[in-house]
Amino acid sequence: MNSKVLLPLVAALLLTACGASESTSETDHSADLAQLFDDYFEDFLVLSPISATANGDDRYDDQYANSIGPEHRAAVKNLHAEYLSRLELINFDALSYQEQLSYEMFKYAREMSLEGLEYPGHLMPMNHYRSAMTSFVSLGSGAGLHPFKTVKNYDDFLARVDGFVVYVDQAIENMRAGMQQGYVVPSAVMTQFRPQLESQMVASAGESGFYAPITNMPDDFNDADRERLTAAYVDAIENKIVPAYQRMHHFVSDEYIGATRDSVGQLDLPNGDEWYAYNARLRTTTDLTPDEIHQIGLDEVARIHGEMRNVMVEVGFDGDLNEFFIYVNSDPDFFYDEPEQLIQAYRDMSAHIEDLSTKLFKHFPATGFEVRAVEAYREKTSSKGSYRAGLADGTRPGVFYANTYNVGTRPKWDMQSLYLHEAIPGHHFQISLQRENEELPRFRRFGGFTAYSEGWGLYAESLGKEIGVYTDPMDYFGALNAELWRSIRLVVDTGIHAKGWTRQQVLDFMYANSAVSETRAVAEAERFISWPGQALAYKIGMLKIREIRAGAEAQLGERFDVQEFHNQVLKDGAMPLSMLEAKIQRWIDATLEI
Repeated sequence: MNSKVLLPLVAALLLTACGASESTSETDHSADLAQLFDDYFEDFLVLSPISATANGDDRYDDQYANSIGPEHRAAVKNLHAEYLSRLELINFDALSYQEQLSYEMFKYAREMSLEGLEYPGHLMPMNHYRSAMTSFVSLGSGAGLHPFKTVKNYDDFLARVDGFVVYVDQAIENMRAGMQQGYVVPSAVMTQFRPQLESQMVASAGESGFYAPITNMPDDFNDADRERLTAAYVDAIENKIVPAYQRMHHFVSDEYIGATRDSVGQLDLPNGDEWYAYNARLRTTTDLTPDEIHQIGLDEVARIHGEMRNVMVEVGFDGDLNEFFIYVNSDPDFFYDEPEQLIQAYRDMSAHIEDLSTKLFKHFPATGFEVRAVEAYREKTSSKGSYRAGLADGTRPGVFYANTYNVGTRPKWDMQSLYLHEAIPGHHFQISLQRENEELPRFRRFGGFTAYSEGWGLYAESLGKEIGVYTDPMDYFGALNAELWRSIRLVVDTGIHAKGWTRQQVLDFMYANSAVSETRAVAEAERFISWPGQALAYKIGMLKIREIRAGAEAQLGERFDVQEFHNQVLKDGAMPLSMLEAKIQRWIDATLEI
């Protein structure tokens, strides 16, 4: 995004804010609030073109924002500040309950975003786990968010390439500034980054993943467009994209890697303890301190170990828990031989689990869904599974990505719980139902809060027995192991970033307390190092949803309806946990009054 776009936007935001007092002097506060939300989302999309594409809005498909550049960062800060100012002019008490929910969520999100801008994440934009260098490959692959169905789609991506090149050069500039100011990433994760760059440094365009849209060009393109686009993509790949990856690789190899740090925790950065405490609040939507979260994790690890020992008795295993961990990770009967077998097994689960889910859910998403393997260029450093949201209009399905890398370390007993989390009734249900709800303002339909969404995913795993899966004790062990893993995350994430744990301490804790393979342990440890605080969301969110459900069951007794409870949790979309708790209590009170 260049200054010709950003500067008029900043001026418009200022004028809008200055004129807001006249607008909100009217009595229709609901209309004013709706207009504010709509104005905000339009301005947000200008600054976030990839988000627009993800939402199915093609107006900005030719743009790639330089989101780490000074002009863009200033515009984002102004966006949050000016809309907070507008929000203060609206009478909260004059709004309906749903409008008040939106008001509170909007205010919370803007305030947290402004606080986050005080920390210099833009000086450390690259690591092996999350970076534009990997996400852009997916974007341009023909199987990612950017559509490749029309000639305009193809031309739009060519324009996006120019924006990406600007971003890469900005990243190098920012990382040099970070080296001078003491904001550098750990060497443990940067060494994993260079092979990702090298995978895109091809000798000719035809070897590049970015050439796939040309290989798979729609049949209805005429010969002139085919010839023009093929030449343009060859030129873009060989003269823009590959050189950008080469420049980043040379910079990392020749300058940056030597400046990286041996420590892995955020606390070792300037003001890092406060930064991590902010990340903990951001990801959990609570005021829990890192020390409190660490202890919750330790307590949950001990509790789940007890549940696992019950499974050991059930299957007749003679040995201690650590020996059981070795057994479940080494017996060849627990693993597939080929990646395709793993993917097909997940696909075979879909219809069965969706049918069983009718016991607990009354509303199902219209958005399509499919299972895919994680792409080869990122499988080595990716987690075992992830979800990418689809579109209800059928143009893009929701996708559960299962990691088949080193398939002999991907246990069968792990699969049902992972599917429940990422697919049905986990992320695919929650995100699709939220996006399909057109009664919500767009910032709620397409936004989110990590503790709610990941908490729901882990809660969905816990529903396995109620739904009718986990009938094999080993599948239930897999669910316990998945929950244990999220509890371990509370311990090791806070251990790394608040207590000074080393990478090896993290691995040692994982090996001693879970049935984790070395492949996964290393990938996950380096994920936690790369993304401080994100791993806290899962277990904290799940514990709160479980607590809320227990409260509803206790208060409603025989009147508790699990289908309606799930409807109440999901129908209004993601929100901070305290707001979810208050909303469900409101539903409980209303039910008791009937």
